[in-house]
Amino acid sequence: MKRQNKDIIVVGFALFAMFFGAGNLIFPPYLGVVSGSGWMTGFTGFIIADVGLALLAILAAAKCQGDINAVLGRAGKTLSLILATAIMICLGPLLAIPRTGATTFEMGIQPIFSGFNPIVFSVIFFGLTLVLTIKPSKVVDIIGQYLTPALLIALIFLIVMGVVSPLGDLNEAPVISNIFAEGISQGYQTMDPLGAIALSAVVIISLGQKGYTEESQKIKLTLQAGFVAAVALVIVYGGLTYLGSTVAHQFAGVNPADINQTSLIVSITEQLLGKPGKVVLAVIVGLACLTTSIGLVSATAQYFTKITKGALKYETVVIVVCIFSAVVSNFGVSTIIQFSAPILSVIYPATIVLVIMTLFGHKINNDNAFKGATYVALLVSILTVANSMGFEIAFIDKLPLSSLGFNWIIPAFIGGIIGSLIPHRKGQEYDRMDDAL
Repeated sequence: MKRQNKDIIVVGFALFAMFFGAGNLIFPPYLGVVSGSGWMTGFTGFIIADVGLALLAILAAAKCQGDINAVLGRAGKTLSLILATAIMICLGPLLAIPRTGATTFEMGIQPIFSGFNPIVFSVIFFGLTLVLTIKPSKVVDIIGQYLTPALLIALIFLIVMGVVSPLGDLNEAPVISNIFAEGISQGYQTMDPLGAIALSAVVIISLGQKGYTEESQKIKLTLQAGFVAAVALVIVYGGLTYLGSTVAHQFAGVNPADINQTSLIVSITEQLLGKPGKVVLAVIVGLACLTTSIGLVSATAQYFTKITKGALKYETVVIVVCIFSAVVSNFGVSTIIQFSAPILSVIYPATIVLVIMTLFGHKINNDNAFKGATYVALLVSILTVANSMGFEIAFIDKLPLSSLGFNWIIPAFIGGIIGSLIPHRKGQEYDRMDDAL
């Protein structure tokens, strides 16, 4: 029992660190600034959209033994393969992994060593990622036992300093009208639920290598580890949101759109700790990005090894992903986000629909309900992105929940109902996914 509890904590810490990348570091302080004295309300919305959805994704992934194709499968074999591959490419070498290196350089290295060559740094960063990822059985232990405690100590130190010596009072009025909606929006942008599906595979494989062979046991331990990660995320997010609220008075009268989120956390750290704050922030950002990079490289490699049935070796994919990510990271954080954000905005709603429906899959006998909801969510998200790129699609902003970024929810629900009314063919591959699991 003691060994099992230790494994749960180690795996839970690893999950926390793999979730907690640089994006997670900058969103909560900004939310605190724009929420002011109402920071708790904004924080509640943030936790629902981030940690809440991530826990649902972990539950769905655990139910499917960490197989992302099984989570998405009942929408149809072709669509599930396309969605899963798009998710892994975006979470992998196209966006999330190279962004970890670029962010570490811009927030951690450049402020201290202004003349450091970014190419040299990318080689060092992804070389270290490669070394720590090449053996899949060691990934979770390396992160959970060594890197996460260091990350948590640095984060808690910063938060405690902000609580003991706050940079201002909490009486500043919010600068936005709908604080809860802003919290939902900021939490939505972290994309943690997408990561949860992929990272659950890493956790489940690690548990199997630790000797937990029964599927029910692996599912139970994955969920318990997910809860440990969720508690750690709530504590850290709450502290960072509070720090932002203490400097809200410094941004009185400033348009929220003009607040640089990256510069904000740098400024808060420097105000709390002076020049040494740059070093503390470098440690936090470096550890946060490295742990996320390790987890996502491992998840990406495991995915492509599995779908190619071993034709692509795990080690080969790790090497290719690290090299490609090192190259892309030199384009900088802003360029990476600008290029990849529309793709993520398209695939995210359909993925969340499937995650939620998978949790209730045993009650949904008709696969056409999955297909109807997923295709409608996908269509709405495509039209939303097109509208944001200048193609005028007037009705898309008038859909319910558009202001929250959830304009796909009601249409997807209707699509699911319509799909359920269409008889499904007997023998569909995914009609009884839950029975197979």
